[in-house]
Amino acid sequence: MPDQPSSPPTGHPRHGRTGATSPIPDQRVGERSGSLPLAPERPTSTSQPGAVARHHGSRRRSPLLLSGAFLLVAAALAGLRFVPGAPLAPETDQQAAGRQVIAPAPQLVGPARPGTGPTADPTPTLPPLAVAPTEVELDMDGWWSWAMLDQRTGKITGSDNLDETSTTASLIKTWIAADYLRRADEAGRTPNEYRMQQLEIMIRDSDNWAAEDLWQEIGRSAAIERMIDICELTDSSSVENRWSLTRLSPRDITRLGACVADGRAAGDRWTDWLLEQMRSVRSPGDFGVVQAFPDDETAGIAIKNGWVIRDDEQQWHVNCLAIGDGWTLGVMARFPTSHPYSYGADMCRGVAQQLRDAAARA
Repeated sequence: MPDQPSSPPTGHPRHGRTGATSPIPDQRVGERSGSLPLAPERPTSTSQPGAVARHHGSRRRSPLLLSGAFLLVAAALAGLRFVPGAPLAPETDQQAAGRQVIAPAPQLVGPARPGTGPTADPTPTLPPLAVAPTEVELDMDGWWSWAMLDQRTGKITGSDNLDETSTTASLIKTWIAADYLRRADEAGRTPNEYRMQQLEIMIRDSDNWAAEDLWQEIGRSAAIERMIDICELTDSSSVENRWSLTRLSPRDITRLGACVADGRAAGDRWTDWLLEQMRSVRSPGDFGVVQAFPDDETAGIAIKNGWVIRDDEQQWHVNCLAIGDGWTLGVMARFPTSHPYSYGADMCRGVAQQLRDAAARA
């Protein structure tokens, strides 16, 4: 609401000059017949505006003179009504407006005309990843499956059999390290130098002795149950006292990778350390997905692979986990032992290469 205009101070004019009029000029008294003219006295001023000055020196006043004076006073008072700003002048519209509180104009609310209202921002487009879903084709013996997870959206895509499981072999060492480090931090403990060395060689060199020792330390199959719960896995299961026989699907491998990347697996304190170890994997475990990327990109990809011959099946079980910038990838394969384990490494590389090609075409 606009501020209300201030009323002028009482007793002061709003416009123009003051309301008082100049005194009426002195009147000379007429001469009597046969008499000397009377010398007028100096008029005595009055305090009333418009009053006629009174003269002294004559004891008798002519009725005609008094009547004329009365008429002059009446005419002066009547004239004051037509002098702007005078006390008796009627209030003008402009003066009256000075006292009015001007109400705001009413706001008319109605439906907006088409095209005049605000428009919603378009859905932002996410930047492309280094890999993209596509139809993957491999001309290879045996069974294989793959899945990819977009960490920004949580969307998982992959082969039709992405929920089928296989044994993980050394890929599960990723969780053994993460579970040990997170639980140590939750207990307020810092692993000693010996334990840190075990963790390092278990990830970088896939050392089985270190893995077995740490597996016992974290409660064996109870640790796998924690993995299923914390990382929200749906297809996985544990085998009592055998970390190598833990069963995951490619879909759950991508979820495990996302669980490591976002800190749920190892906790805030140790996540960066664990990812750095996974980016520093040494031969013979540095194969598979990273081989599909140029050298200047492989340094940013964290991996953990597993490979083992299952004698009862006479098959290799080869598995690949990769964690990139905004994505995770899981590939699993089983094939006859007549092929070297590098045959499985080529399966992982082949899947990753086709996903990279799809991203380049997008």
